[in-house]
Amino acid sequence: MTEIGIGVFQDIYGLKAAVRQPSRYAAAITAFTKTFNDGHDDLRIFSAPGRTEIGGNHTDHQRGEVLAAAVNKDAIAVVRRTTGDEIRVNAEGFSPVTVKTDDLGMKPEEKNSTAALVRGVLASLKNRGYSLGAFDAYITSDVLIGAGLSSSAAFETLIGTIVSGLFNGSEIDPVTVALAGQEAENVYFGKPCGLMDQTACSVGSLVHIDFKDPSAPVVKRINFDLAGSGYVLCITDTKGSHADLTAEYAAIPKEMTEVAKLLGHDKLRDVSLEEIMDNMSLLRSKAGDRAVLRALHFEEETKRAGKEAEALEKGDIKTFISLVRKSGDSSFKYLQNVYTNTDVRTQNMSLALAVSGIILGDDEAARVHGGGFAGTIQAFVKEENAEKYKDYMDRLFGEDSCEILTIRKYGGIEIK
Repeated sequence: MTEIGIGVFQDIYGLKAAVRQPSRYAAAITAFTKTFNDGHDDLRIFSAPGRTEIGGNHTDHQRGEVLAAAVNKDAIAVVRRTTGDEIRVNAEGFSPVTVKTDDLGMKPEEKNSTAALVRGVLASLKNRGYSLGAFDAYITSDVLIGAGLSSSAAFETLIGTIVSGLFNGSEIDPVTVALAGQEAENVYFGKPCGLMDQTACSVGSLVHIDFKDPSAPVVKRINFDLAGSGYVLCITDTKGSHADLTAEYAAIPKEMTEVAKLLGHDKLRDVSLEEIMDNMSLLRSKAGDRAVLRALHFEEETKRAGKEAEALEKGDIKTFISLVRKSGDSSFKYLQNVYTNTDVRTQNMSLALAVSGIILGDDEAARVHGGGFAGTIQAFVKEENAEKYKDYMDRLFGEDSCEILTIRKYGGIEIK
């Protein structure tokens, strides 16, 4: 394979993160040769980024709008096309997976496994009329599991990007790859996720996504240079446990959908704010106050995502920061996904947001990131304040809990 120049790494990962990529890639190639007892010839390398949700907290599953971005943490795959009908995937830290191209039916015993994601992506793409073939892949990722950057969506996007590159001339549309990833996660893996994560990972850059028609989301790339504006993106892993929180996550779409159905609609996207306000007594008695609060959050948050995208397109960072603050405030007060009331002694994210509010200036902002309850917070911090902010967060939650990331302009790609 052709040696990858440092300029390629800088273009993908940014100046600072590019420094460690040559050794990381070299280690992955060595791991491939050891895993599959094969040499370095005819190897190809693919990459898919993690993602950060910027606006639209818990709006995608109600067919709302979101603003998201790919980040410079990614999963990479060293791949060789092979003969026969076997696809062998060895992901670092997970059991090896072997899938045959003529055996892609959903297997209940594979629920919640890497094998389910691989089989599901392959099946979805095959059902959409795309070509499959045999290959070996060694995958390593620095998109940490449970850190709120969507490691599973990065993995799904990576498998779809490999299939596109090896067997379909790299012509599978990124949104189609995203849809295949969502189908794999929903049907094969067994997790009822929306489509935001996969779309952001697959498309790359900053993207405004409208899920009014979830089978054909409208995706618009936003051209904005965050670093050029003097800001950096900080993600802090508050180290809370996600164990036993499935019911908390599931309650959000359940309660939002319940409000919509009481008003004669499938999802909140088709419900107006006026309908909620005019039927408040009915909704409170049938669905409860929390469900109403969450519906009110949706109505404002889905509009806010579009306004954030518009502000960035205009280069209006002041308005954008103001909207991020409002998003975080709404999630805390109305969506109520910052901590679980089953364990009020443990409020990692609440504490992180409180400390952020003290440290950050009026022209900076922090908010809950992603699903919430026990995960990560996001902050937009002035570049000159970033190290101070990181130091506080690391002291609170442990070394390197806070990462300073950059927005990556590429989604799933082959590295050449």
